[in-house]
Amino acid sequence: MAQLNYKTISIESAAANQRLDVFLATELGLARAQTQKMIKAGAILVNGKIAKPHYKLKTGDEININALKHKNIKTLKQLELPKFKVIAETDDYLVINKPAGVIVHGGAGITEPTLADVLEKKYPQLKKVGDDPLRPGIVHRLDKDASGLLVIAKTNAMFDSLKQQFKTRQIKKSYLALVYGKIERESGCIDFPISRSSQGYKMAAHSRAHGGRAATTEFTVTRHFINYNLLEVKITTGRTHQIRVHLSAYDHPLVGDNLYGTRKTKELNKKLGLKRIWLHAQELGFYDLSGKWQEFTSEAPKELKEILPIIK
Repeated sequence: MAQLNYKTISIESAAANQRLDVFLATELGLARAQTQKMIKAGAILVNGKIAKPHYKLKTGDEININALKHKNIKTLKQLELPKFKVIAETDDYLVINKPAGVIVHGGAGITEPTLADVLEKKYPQLKKVGDDPLRPGIVHRLDKDASGLLVIAKTNAMFDSLKQQFKTRQIKKSYLALVYGKIERESGCIDFPISRSSQGYKMAAHSRAHGGRAATTEFTVTRHFINYNLLEVKITTGRTHQIRVHLSAYDHPLVGDNLYGTRKTKELNKKLGLKRIWLHAQELGFYDLSGKWQEFTSEAPKELKEILPIIK
């Protein structure tokens, strides 16, 4: 079993006194049980040494995170790399249509090929773009089981520009989402703060009194069904699983979402036979380096469209 060091984290005073496993769960977006397994497997080193999950972090500690490569895992060349459609390409950026089932970039515990792997293979220069080698040129992401438009920076100048546009909320992003239940309002805004749930492996929406990171999701009903609604969704913040968490907290979980759905909707998901969440990034707009506005659209894929005629 060989290890490939892929990330180093230096602990600052704000993170001091936290348990190692708890800190990593938040930092890497994993369940606490997953980080404990990684620590026990020797994939996590603190100051070059193996530590216990309950180790209390100190200011100045250096955590080395390794991706474990077992002998029974095929090499990247042997695995079938995911495919994607190029919507637009310039010297500065690439706009693609990500299919469902593809992880955008690597991370702890991920051994399957990612979109970042394909991009690096096709565009070797991307390795020098961005501020994280695991995310070459990647400024934003989509959930594995969502589909739709992503922009990839091909130069550091474009990366910095896009990053700033996301920060100042100049980027235009619009999603199509099919949800359970009847929504009386034609439009609305969900603004529950979001933080990692006590279960560790998913996120949760809270009241403002509880705390959490601010998040805003706006929706407009574009088509009514008896027991479903098709929504256009826009977000001004980009929290992990934001749309899924907010719609679930609003009592209208996404069709196909077994992580944030109810017992009833999970049973309905089985009947519908959809192997993904009904969420598609349909519109994306941003300014290029010349200051010209660029806007792109993408139709919902076939497997999502096929659901609409059979629901009520």
